[in-house]
Order: sequence, then structure tokens, then C-alpha cells
Amino acid sequence: DAPAAQPDLKINPNFIAETWNAMKLAKSRDEVFLAIMGISWFWLLGVVFVTQMQSFANVSLKGNPDVASAIFALFSVGIAAGSVYCNKLLGGKISTRFVPISVLLMSVFMIDLYFAASHTERVFGEAIAAGTVATQINAAGVPLMGVGAVLSFPHTWRVLFDMTAIAFLSGLFVVPLFALMQARTPYYQRARMVGANNIFNAMFMVAATLASVVLIGMGFSAKGLFLILGLANILAAIFILRILPHEILSKVARGLFRFFYRVEVKGLENLEAAGRRALIVANHTSLLDGPLLSAFLPEKASFAINTQMAEKWWVKPAFALFELCPMDPGNPMSLRTLVSALKRGKRVVIFPEGRITVTGGLMKIYEGPGAVATMAKAKILPVRIDGAQFSPLSRLKGVYPRKLFPKITLTFLPPVSPEAPAELKGSALREFQAEKLYTVMTDMVFKSSKIDQTIWQSLMDVKASYGGGRIILEDIQRKPMSVNRLILGSFILGRKLAHLTPGQKYVGLLLPNANAAVASIFGLYAYGRIPAMLNFSTGGVNMVAACTAAEVRTIITSRKFIEAGEMHDDVALLSKTCKIIYLEDVREMVSKIDKLRGLLQRVFTSASLKASGMNSDPHSPAVVLFTSGSEGVPKGVVLSHRNVIANKHQILTRIAIMPNDLFFCALPIFHAFGFLGGVMLPATTGMRSFLYPSPLHYKIVPEMVYDTGATILFSTDTFLNGYARNAHAYDFYNVRLLVGGAERVKPETRQLYMERYGLRIIEGYGATECSPVVAANTFMHAKNGTVGRIFDGMQHRLEPVDGIAEGGRLWIKGPNVMKGYLRADNPGVIEAPPDGWYDTGDIVTIDEQGYITIKGRAKRFSKIAGEMVSLTAIEAKMGELYPDHVHAVVAAPDPKKGEQLVMFTTLEKPDRKTISTALKSLGVSELMIPKNIFHVEALPVLGSGKTDYVTLNKMGLEKLGV
Repeated sequence: DAPAAQPDLKINPNFIAETWNAMKLAKSRDEVFLAIMGISWFWLLGVVFVTQMQSFANVSLKGNPDVASAIFALFSVGIAAGSVYCNKLLGGKISTRFVPISVLLMSVFMIDLYFAASHTERVFGEAIAAGTVATQINAAGVPLMGVGAVLSFPHTWRVLFDMTAIAFLSGLFVVPLFALMQARTPYYQRARMVGANNIFNAMFMVAATLASVVLIGMGFSAKGLFLILGLANILAAIFILRILPHEILSKVARGLFRFFYRVEVKGLENLEAAGRRALIVANHTSLLDGPLLSAFLPEKASFAINTQMAEKWWVKPAFALFELCPMDPGNPMSLRTLVSALKRGKRVVIFPEGRITVTGGLMKIYEGPGAVATMAKAKILPVRIDGAQFSPLSRLKGVYPRKLFPKITLTFLPPVSPEAPAELKGSALREFQAEKLYTVMTDMVFKSSKIDQTIWQSLMDVKASYGGGRIILEDIQRKPMSVNRLILGSFILGRKLAHLTPGQKYVGLLLPNANAAVASIFGLYAYGRIPAMLNFSTGGVNMVAACTAAEVRTIITSRKFIEAGEMHDDVALLSKTCKIIYLEDVREMVSKIDKLRGLLQRVFTSASLKASGMNSDPHSPAVVLFTSGSEGVPKGVVLSHRNVIANKHQILTRIAIMPNDLFFCALPIFHAFGFLGGVMLPATTGMRSFLYPSPLHYKIVPEMVYDTGATILFSTDTFLNGYARNAHAYDFYNVRLLVGGAERVKPETRQLYMERYGLRIIEGYGATECSPVVAANTFMHAKNGTVGRIFDGMQHRLEPVDGIAEGGRLWIKGPNVMKGYLRADNPGVIEAPPDGWYDTGDIVTIDEQGYITIKGRAKRFSKIAGEMVSLTAIEAKMGELYPDHVHAVVAAPDPKKGEQLVMFTTLEKPDRKTISTALKSLGVSELMIPKNIFHVEALPVLGSGKTDYVTLNKMGLEKLGV
């Protein structure tokens, strides 16, 4: 047995009162009540036609009862056929979009039926009078024709066609209304709503009967009644059109949007998965957003709108077309209007940002929509609007290029439940709701981003959006490079490099930050090669090991660069196993024919890339970067195109980076941070990057940041500290985003930038193996002492580490995690991370809000007398005591305690007793105090700016004589 839908419902013996309650229930739901009125109108029409069918057959068709029965049967079949075809026409979906047109056409055929019947009545009467047709005399003595005789007249077929069309259209008209009535009613009220429908149906049928009696008494014939119904049906159609314009206007609007904006809708099936009680949240890109969603939602929804906006004169007409819910942001009680609408089964659309974006990305998210969804127990359905930001109706003039009719994509993501922990109340609950909704929105943006494409395809998207003349690169030669120039140079250079590297997969690049290096990378891509970015700061021996791991047989470099870096010995060592190609020589090989061919390839880029052998698989390797070697022999990290593009979108989803930003890239592009943040992110997004060859020029870099007007600077703590101590107070005047990564940003560095330059350093965290960014603080979400929250699209887990009570070893999985390692002892073989999980080797804690705090590297913990001691923590404490100096701690063997700590510091004449006392005052235990402390003029660092612990370990062992 089926369970009771509403077991607590009490039966009211007063049927009059309960009838009234049922009618009020129907009236409480606008769409349902409209459907009931339409169904009742159908029954009104049906009663008139059924009761007048015999009279119509006798008078207008001069037919006997068999003729009336035949017409009645035809009428019934027509309704059935219309009902069946309606389901096929709508594809099983519940929609009333054909109801208004059905009503109008019914009127057309009813009116035509009157004139057709008048004609047959005259023609048949003349034929009977002339005796040219067989008749039968009925009981009243009136001669009538049989079915065969009636059908023998051609005039009959017009009448029958009108009758069939009216019946068929009636089926199209009434079936969607029945379905709508049931679908829009909660299951526990459905039976009572059907009862209310029956009450109204009966009232309309009684009214039809009484009206027929009155009109016939006044001398009207059956065909006259049909004419009156046809005219009345026009009024009914106008009534339906006035109340339900969405069904017609949305269809027209969809056609217009598809024609002008080539609108593409994805994931619309998620709307059905969300159910009736769905809160639709969307990013707000332009004034087109509301009309777009209204047009492509399959039914009329309620749109939340600010009360101040609702008062504007140009908004008021929208009230006639869409259901708008004015909301007062200063009055929390106004949210109840939306809650009530959701509880009635009405889908509600709201823009959580509360305003149209002025950055191109997500802006502040308000907690109101989250509270509405929670109170209404509704699902949140995120929708990404993409492309409308390029239209003149956005607020991004001067930020994005304007296009009169840009292509627009609407992506419906799977619904999300807004459930909150039961113990949260008040402000804590509101904060949770805002954060939950923000996460839903950023996840929506990332999941709907184009990550399944190659780096070349992303560059082509930039050309399509901004044009080939868009400047995206510049170096110290001060010759800006446009998209077209990059494409041209890539084809010309790539073809020459391909000819010089036949059959090779990985090609080494030993180049500085320069336009030519970027053109070389894209040129290698174009001809099916993979660049292996050699880390020249690690020396010749490590570069040889890197080439061995990646099976590199050819290295592309520059004589000018080798001379400037005094790397002749390194090149000599590399030349023993690899062929060295200088770009200066390649440039001499380029002929006018090569340039002309390159120009043609630029014009027909897509076809040329296919012909040149570019790998179009996003999962194919895009680059080999090498680990810094801070803890051993460098490994080759193979990143796919999808890894790089996914990480780009993960950054853009959380950090507001705009097309008019200018990146200053001094970090070497052999470093993951420089490769993505300095080159690939801006180049494949349409932003501009200035490439500077060395991050070690502490006096020149700040001056160049000032000269270029850079707005974004990615760097490391070591380099940032050096810049801050040499820069003029105005050098960073235009910088709005300062990001520190690759190593811990010291509090003193952060304070120095805030006090001297008024800049907040946004600290992030990543690894080469993660393309590289894993997490970052942002303008919207930042917490001192942490490296921010993990970006969208990534999973993480913490594994416990013996001896460490707080935190665990961080593992990451996501679309940005590498394809695998290349090792010198297993050349050319990509060792994929197990099941896609990458072990970062970092010991971290993650708080309730998701912020990550780095406790140290697993390899930077030492076991002393059975206790785990963090070397990073000791360095941090020394930084608090002596912020004007740098310090590093390594471990060395100890015959008694297993290991001992050795510290190197730039403090002159460091005294262990003084340092020990000071550290203890900060709560440091005896075990954490270094046993040996040595002075150095400067700590050795790698090219990335990280401390070179391999060298320090060797120095420590030498100092101890081990």
C-alpha cells in the first residue's frame, strides 16, 4: 500500500467550508491556478460542443443521428491524437509553451467552422429541396441525409477539417495544463489540488450549460454558439498571453540570443536534478544576465532584484515580462519573500555578488542566498555565464575588448545541498553560509573553465577574443611582441628547430627570460617537441643529470646568454653528451622563403598546426621542469598541457587578475613559478608580461617595475627582501598584487612592504609537481601565518607522521598534478604518481576554515634523543630574534643523540649561550637549540631563491669534520 502523503491532515465534515478551502488552495499558487482555469475552459468548450453536436448535425449538415455520432467520434479521436502528439512535441517535458498558440488557432478554426457550416447549410438545403440526394424522414417529418450522402459533398470536408483541428488543438492545449497542475503542486497537496480542479471544472461546465440555454432561448443556433465560443476564445487567449508571456517571449528571446550571441547552453539536465525547490545562483557579468537566464530557463522563474534597482524607470517594464522580487539588502526579513517562493515550488534566480563585476572575476559573495537556501531547504544550482563580459552592457570598459555580439555560454552545474552544521548559530552560521556559497561559485567557475585544451589552443582563444594585435610579451630589448608576432616567430623558429632535432621528443632549453625563449617554447610545441627547461643555476653536473633523465640530445641556447652568465665550462660539459644549437646561428638560417611560409602559417594557424605535427591531446606532455635540487639530484617533472591550463584557471578563479594587468617576471622560466606565473598564465589569458633575465638584480628590478608600470609581481621571500632594501619608496606605486611563494614569507618581509610601500604580500604555496600552485591567500580570504586555502579542483589528505603530534604529511590530487617524474637512473620513463596522488613531503595543519599552515618539510625534521624537531621552526624563531639577518639549520650525525643541529647565520660572532637564552625565552626547548653555530657572510641559494640546503649540509659536515 502507498503511504499517506499527509497523514496529519484532518477531514473536515463541513463540505461547504472545505470546498472553499480547496478553491483558496488553488488560488495560492499562481501557475497552478492558471492551469486550472485553462483546464476548466477546456471543459466549458467541451460541454458546449458535446451538447450541441446533434443539433449542429441536424441543422447545419442536414444529417441524421448517424452523422452526429460520426462527428462525435471524429472529435474524440482528434482530442486523443492531439494529446499523444503533445507528448512527442514536448519530448516528455512539462511545458506550456504551445498552449497560447493552440488557443489562438482554436479560435481561428471555430470562426471558420461558423462560415463553413453556413455554406453547407445552404447548399445541403437546396440539394434536399431539389431531390438530388437520398434522405430519410425523421420523427418530426424533416428529411435528413445519412453519413454517405453527407460525405459525398466536397463542402463537408471543410467542416470536418475544422472540427478535427479544433479537437486536435484542444489536446495540445489541455494536456500540458494537467501536467503543469500536478508538477507544480507539492506531492502532499496534489490530491486536494485535483479536487479543487474538479470543483472549478464543474463550475465552468454548469456556466456553459446555463449560457447555452439562455443563448438558444434567444434564437441562437449551434453554429452561432460555436462562433460565440470562437470569439470568447480569443479573449481567453489574450488572458493567457497576458499572464504567461514567458512561454512566448522566451522562445522569441532564445531565437534572438542564439542568432546574435550564438548562445550555447550546457548541463541543462542539472536543472531537473535540482528538483522544484531550486535556488539558481549565477555570476553577474552584464545587464544581459537576467534576460539570458529568463530566456533559457524552461519555465518562468522569480528573479531577486535590489529595491533601488527596481525603482528605476527602465526596469519597471520588466515586471510585465518577468517575475521580479524586489529585495532590500538592509532588511533581512525581505529574504522571506524568496523563501516563500521556493517553498511554493517556484525556482528563484539570484546573483550572490549583488552587483555586476568590475574585475571580470567573482566579487564579494553575500551570505543572503545561502541563508535563503537553508531556510527553504532548497538545492543550490550554480550557473556560469561566460562571454557576456565582452558586451557593451558589462561594466568592464577599458578592461575587456568590447564586442557588439560576443559568443555567450551558459553552463548549469550539478546542484549542491546548502546544509550547515546544526551547532552553528548567528554570525557563525552566516559566515558559514557565505563561505559555502563562495566555494560553490568558485567551484562552478573552475569546473566550467576550458582546461581540456593545449597551450597553443589557449593562445588561439586569446587571438579570437582580443585580436592578433594584442601585446602579450616584452623583454629588456623593449620590443613588444603581439599574439600574431609570437605565432609567426613560433612557426619560423619551430620549423628550423624541428629540422635540427629529427626524431627527438624532448629538447633542452638553456635560455634566460626573453621573448626568444617563449617563441622557442611555442615553436617546439608546433612541431611536436617538448621543451625541457634546464636549470642553469644548479651547475653543469646537475644539468647533465637532467638531460640524462629526459633523454635530451639537443640543447637550444644563446651565445650572448652563455657569455653573460660565464657558463662556458657548463656548456663544455653538456656538449659531451648533447648537441648545442645557438639561436644566433638559427636566425642566420632563416630565409625570406621561411618568413613567407611563416606568414602563411600564421594566417592559417589551425590548419598549419595540424600539418606541422603538433600534439593536440591536452593530456600530452607540455614541459619538463626540474626540481630545485635543494634535497638531492634534480628530477624531471613532466607537466601536461592540461596540468598547466588547469592551474591557470585555478588561480584565476580565486584571484582577481584582469586583462589590463602587467606581470613583471624576474623569476627564471625554468622555475615552475616563473614558467606559469610569468609566461603561460598571461600569454594564454591575453595579459601582458615583462620578462627580466635575473631576479638577483636587487637594484635594477624595482626600477624596472616602476618603469614598466607593472601591476603584478610574483617572487620569493629572498628576492622580495632584496628588492625592498634597495627600492625607492615610489618604485612599486602601481603594483596591486604582490605574490610570494616557493619559500616561507618571513614576517619581517611582510612588515617591511606594508610599512614602506603600503603593499600586502599575498603568500601562496605550491610545488613544481603541482604546476605549481596548490593554495594561496587572496584579497578575499587571507590569514596571517598560513599559505591560504587549497584551490578548486584539488583533493587532499593528511597522513600521520611518527613523532609529530600536530598535523600530517600533505598529499594532493587534481588536474594540476604532474604526469610523473623522469629520473636519471630510469631515463625517459615517466613514473606517474600512485593513483594520481602526489606526496608533497610537507608537514602541515589545516584548520576548520581550510587554511594551511606549513610546519616544515618531512626531510626538515630531525630526530634528537627520540623526539622530532622541526628545523624550519627553529629558523622561524631565530628570525623573530634577529630579523635583520638570515639563518638556516641543518642536521648532522651525533654519536649520542642520533642527530645534532647545526646553524648557519649571518650574525657576526654568534654566541651560543646568548642565543640559547634568547630562544628559551620564546619557549624553545633545549632539544631545539643548535649545538653548533657558524657565521657566514651569506647563505647559499638556488636560482629559484630557495636556500641551498644540499650545500649547507656539506658545509656542516666539513665544519664538524664528519
